[in-house]
Amino acid sequence: MNKPSKHPSFRISTTHPYKSNTHLKPSHSIYIEPTGKRLTLKNSASDLESSVEMCSILKETKWRTDVKMSSQLFVFVISRIMKTVIQKTVQKSLSTLLGRCQSCSVIVSTRQYNDDHTKYEGNKPRVLITGSLGQLGTGLASVMRKRYGVQNVFMSDIIKAPPNVAASGPYVFADILDFKRLQELIVTHNIDWIVHFSALLSAVGENNVPLAMRVNIEGLHNVLELSKQYKLKLFVPSTIGAFGPDSPRNPTPDLCIQRPRTIYGVSKVHAELMGEYYYHRFGMDFRSLRFPGVISADTNPGGGTTDYAVHIFHDALQTGDFTSFLRRDTRLPMMYIDDCLRSVVQFMELPNNQLKQRIYNVTAMSFTPEELVAEVRKHVPRLKAKYEADSRQKIADTWPEVFDDSNARADWGWKHDYDIKGLCDIMFEKLRPVYDTESHLDASSKDGKQKLTAA
Repeated sequence: MNKPSKHPSFRISTTHPYKSNTHLKPSHSIYIEPTGKRLTLKNSASDLESSVEMCSILKETKWRTDVKMSSQLFVFVISRIMKTVIQKTVQKSLSTLLGRCQSCSVIVSTRQYNDDHTKYEGNKPRVLITGSLGQLGTGLASVMRKRYGVQNVFMSDIIKAPPNVAASGPYVFADILDFKRLQELIVTHNIDWIVHFSALLSAVGENNVPLAMRVNIEGLHNVLELSKQYKLKLFVPSTIGAFGPDSPRNPTPDLCIQRPRTIYGVSKVHAELMGEYYYHRFGMDFRSLRFPGVISADTNPGGGTTDYAVHIFHDALQTGDFTSFLRRDTRLPMMYIDDCLRSVVQFMELPNNQLKQRIYNVTAMSFTPEELVAEVRKHVPRLKAKYEADSRQKIADTWPEVFDDSNARADWGWKHDYDIKGLCDIMFEKLRPVYDTESHLDASSKDGKQKLTAA
């Protein structure tokens, strides 16, 4: 390729970090040409082209074709362009290879994610998880650290991390309402992805609407603007609570009337619409999954309307008495946390051009409190159950009974691992040893007190 005569050009060499079956050779010469509001990369060895948006830089530096770039700007431009080129080249090469393979290893469960994390290929992202001490954050950080490297995943929240979390990897203080602090973290740690878990859940939000508006809406605006400014990939979870009484309830598709009746649901619809707007208006890579009730043995319930499905396992092992705050026949969609975390990682790793929409439903099962009690009794036959509906019943009555996630299954291969039986099996497998240990300690303590009294 002849050197362009009208524009400044730069020659660089790079050692390609991937295997030789990709299109890039170990060393390449490239030229940078300013063309309007884009910088175009031309690769002389493979005739490969890639464009990187540089509008913000052009605006700040007022760069023209007759003005030289500073060395700092040049390094930034080169790093951004090479990152984009290598990613696109690897994607193209992998597509070719997959087409030739008769059998390929595809990760289909969270257990495989944990076992196969070294098989992840590509530039490993640097991830910031907001609100990471909630139900999903700690588990997702663990999965992502095994996959992308411990030092590449930053947990954040506004409270002191428990010792086990503090020892597990990077943890930083981040108030989602503090724009400058978030900006500092993104720049200092060279963040590529934000997973935005900071939110007040349904029942908690109804008890403090002003705070829910600040955290769920103002906090969202901060991460949207920062993701646009720094060209980050942004994941914001949504929920069954984003639907309302006017939505079809059985099944509930991806696209339908929503109009929720809680501040939590309203804030999630706002997040969906704002995220899609930023995608269409600014090209920001926004992604969202609507989750059902998520059930976990590792963290305490966070004040949601589906929390009864977590309480029941603890109550069954601790006292044998369970009181549901929903009616026995209230059907809601649910999923086990491992399925939930796997859906996030799988969704975030998808090439942008493979997504037909920015927001998908995902689910695994639907059941009522009565059906869950029947399944739990297979493990704890002595369980006694009562049904005393409280204010959360009104919320549940407006939510989907069955989630339609057929688009996620068709577009990017979503598939759950756990049904209601598998859910109960894994929950008791995890929780029974905890309560057996506590019972043993209690018994030992009582024996000790009796001996002291006798003495």
